Amino acid sequence: MKKLFKNKYFKFGLWTFVFILFVIWIGNWWLILGVPIIYDYYISKKVNWTFWKKRDLEKKSKLIEWIDALVFAVIAATIIRMFFIEAYMIPTSSLEKSLLVGDYLFVSKVSYGPRMPNTPLSIPFTHTFQGKEFKPYLEWIKSPYKRLAGLTTIKRNDIVVFNFPVGDTVVLERSAESYYKIVREEAEYHQITDLRAGRELKSDDYYIKEARKSVRANYTIVDRPVDKEDNYVKRCVAVAGDSLAIKEGEIYINGSKGKDFKNSQFNYHIITKEGKSLNKKSLIDLGISEEDFSNSGIITSNERLPGYVLPLTKENVKKISKFKSVENVIKILDHPGNRESGIYPHDKRLNWNKDNFGTIYIPEKGKTITIDTSNISFYERIIDVYEANDFKIKNGKIFINGKESTEYTFKMNYYFMMGDNRGNSADSRYWGLVPEDHVVGKPIFIWLSLDKDKSLFNGKIRWNRLLKIVDDEI
Repeated sequence: MKKLFKNKYFKFGLWTFVFILFVIWIGNWWLILGVPIIYDYYISKKVNWTFWKKRDLEKKSKLIEWIDALVFAVIAATIIRMFFIEAYMIPTSSLEKSLLVGDYLFVSKVSYGPRMPNTPLSIPFTHTFQGKEFKPYLEWIKSPYKRLAGLTTIKRNDIVVFNFPVGDTVVLERSAESYYKIVREEAEYHQITDLRAGRELKSDDYYIKEARKSVRANYTIVDRPVDKEDNYVKRCVAVAGDSLAIKEGEIYINGSKGKDFKNSQFNYHIITKEGKSLNKKSLIDLGISEEDFSNSGIITSNERLPGYVLPLTKENVKKISKFKSVENVIKILDHPGNRESGIYPHDKRLNWNKDNFGTIYIPEKGKTITIDTSNISFYERIIDVYEANDFKIKNGKIFINGKESTEYTFKMNYYFMMGDNRGNSADSRYWGLVPEDHVVGKPIFIWLSLDKDKSLFNGKIRWNRLLKIVDDEI
């Protein structure tokens, strides 16, 4: 048997068989081009694929051994990151207190099925260089969306890592903001300027086009493929086929109230007694971060109700209400009918806000819906960008790939993602739905957690969170 495995023709046949099975499994037939490489490596040996050493070198130097080990490590780590598991860090407070700023996660790619990379030619272990125009990947070869079989599918209330859906176009100087949001704000500014100057107002399309020109003239704009868009982590509150509404801050799915989570937060107005203030240490002991307190929006004594505005869980509301310095704790919600700027689908006819939103249908793959100008704002980006159709509206009529259309069949499943920190989360309420081809994976456990507000010898490491399983009840 040992002789058989040493036979170069047997090894070539075995590896070729395994490779072809792999190619059939993933469905990317262009990878069959790798067979000649395997053949040359084991049989013809025309090319020295291990160029850093001479062929058939029996005794290796220490340097060669290190290079061999490094090459193997890079290849192995790349395969593991691509198909099995990858490390991520929580940068923002949108999921507090479920996941904290400074939590380092391992994210499973096999849970929902690993994606084949859209841009396979890239520098190992890089995603993008934040704030840099240089791209650590090449777009000479682009692969269409393909996901391997996973262990499960996305379920309602799963915590999910995904690529930022509107991150295909990035303003480098303002990378924390959506390019499309910046364009809308610029268009609104031009429109208000014309209104105040007494000039005749033009169409919304005109202001959007002018805003795009202005933004591109004043900023550095970079386009990114799906797999190189920034990574976000949120809770999936509605899956494909659901109808979602938010009423007074509460989520309703298909007409029924959604699940409550103990770590969900809303903004509260903490009204203090005359001459009293909150004890900062007491708040930090409750798990309220320095960032939350610094950005608390302290209300001055000139206001009708002085106090503080803080994101709180229901449990912390009860505790703070018992503080001797506190008069009352009131939940802050936008009233129904008050239109909030920037809310998806950015349709001025809809008076929606973050606390009163919808109803909206979440598209399901293969589902056909009727479309017209009354509902197309929900699905325009899906049809045009995510599903790559030629989309136009002319004289109140919708044209898809040159044909007038009154219905559309979706090619992918979509998901509605929200942060548990409901009052301070930029999520699907602002930038829309997440397509299935943007889904990266599912967080499985926290391998490290660092509190940026504390020093190394004063609680920097959150020991109670190390190796903590990330379940959907967190």
